[in-house]
Amino acid sequence: MAKTIIDRLGRLGEFLWSGWAGLAGLALFAALWQAGHERYGDFILPAPLATLVAGATIIGDPASWVLAGTTTVRAVEGFVLAGAVGTVGGIAAGYSAATMRLARPILTVLLGVPPIAWIVLAMIWFGSTDGTVITTVVVAATPVVFVGVAEGAVTRDRGLDDMARAFGAGPLARLTTLGFRHIATFLFPALTVALGSAFKVAVMAELLANTGGIGGALATARANLDVAEALAWVLIAVGGLILVEYAFVHPIRSEFDRWRDAARPWGVKR
Repeated sequence: MAKTIIDRLGRLGEFLWSGWAGLAGLALFAALWQAGHERYGDFILPAPLATLVAGATIIGDPASWVLAGTTTVRAVEGFVLAGAVGTVGGIAAGYSAATMRLARPILTVLLGVPPIAWIVLAMIWFGSTDGTVITTVVVAATPVVFVGVAEGAVTRDRGLDDMARAFGAGPLARLTTLGFRHIATFLFPALTVALGSAFKVAVMAELLANTGGIGGALATARANLDVAEALAWVLIAVGGLILVEYAFVHPIRSEFDRWRDAARPWGVKR
């Protein structure tokens, strides 16, 4: 038990230490932002510091937490549904050529229709409710997860499957012990992209459908021509995305990727 706890704490420390690279990237982005502000002025692009001040004012209002929480819940609900449907469908398609042939034209249709068109349709179907936002997120994010999982299932090592079958492993055992390990290599990058799409589509759907949340706050900032407040709400949406990604997606991914650290030669770093 103690060894397991120490191992997990060590991996957590490595994960936190790797955040320096992310902070360096954010610092570079802030520098480019400041350069754009100095070039175009406050009305076009407020300074990063002014945006942070506006963000602090927003965060100080308890009602803003409700708006941010509403958007986060909607995005996460749509993301979870998209992840579940895309994963199950991708595994079925990856293990069945007939299912893949049937799914390809459906994917083409889903990917070909822009998200704003789905928002309009969802508004007709569900009105200005959570269903509009969640449905749009599911339709936009599911194909990304489906394609990633299907690609992982198709490219699995069939020799390992044959070996496991020779040792008496059934289909479920082969899927959980061999298939999932390989599929996870494709699944988690797809989930990261799908999560980003979920938040972007959720905010866009809220803005167009007038269903509150961060999208509704952005609409108010647009009406008031308050660019700093609009950018502050964008930063808050990105903050919610980062919180969900690094609090839930990456810890689960690290559990699936433990075998990579064990298989990596000593001293070799990622």
